[in-house]
Amino acid sequence: MNDLDTRIHQTAIRVRELMAQCINDFAEGGAARQYYAELQTDITDFEQKAAAHGSGLSEARQGTKTRGQTRDVLEQLLNMIRAVAKVLGIEDKFPRSAKDNDDELLQTADIYAAHALPHKAQFIAHELSPDFLEDLAAAKAAFQAGISEQTNAVGDHISAREELDPSRDNLVAKVRNLGAVYKVRYANNPGKLAEWTAASHVQRPARKTKATEPPPSPPKP
Repeated sequence: MNDLDTRIHQTAIRVRELMAQCINDFAEGGAARQYYAELQTDITDFEQKAAAHGSGLSEARQGTKTRGQTRDVLEQLLNMIRAVAKVLGIEDKFPRSAKDNDDELLQTADIYAAHALPHKAQFIAHELSPDFLEDLAAAKAAFQAGISEQTNAVGDHISAREELDPSRDNLVAKVRNLGAVYKVRYANNPGKLAEWTAASHVQRPARKTKATEPPPSPPKP
């Protein structure tokens, strides 16, 4: 949740608690009781969607981390292959991929695999693993999986945000509706009206005060 989500959720909780204390003052079957029941349902719905949104954010961050780690493994293996190719005098067959271009990096892995195969024994003789081509294929597959994982996680996070916003709007609407009937019921009760004002107020974040600069030091004599 962002800061506004949190503040609106806290406001809805305060209003729910206030209404729980005075709900018996409102008519059975009246609008106040209906809005109060709907507010409780909406709070639960919002909390569930907020949890899904938080989970999606966590998964998106993990996906980004995994994507970066698998990319690093693949790039390291490609660099090792290219280093040996340079010693063998065939580095032209092993071009560097463009930096931060995932598609080109995957294509480069295919090029390296194809060009290294006829020289496999020579690469192994230069201390690459006997399974370096299999390792290359595995590193490429892991990187592709990391890309998919991150893409899916980001999509889930965006979808959860789109569901959270209407749920938050429902909380605002229910608090507003309850406020209308509450103020009618307690129109002549300043104390109750003050309680509503305190409960329904969406608190603003504290403003950051600018640090005052110390006065300049007097010139030395």
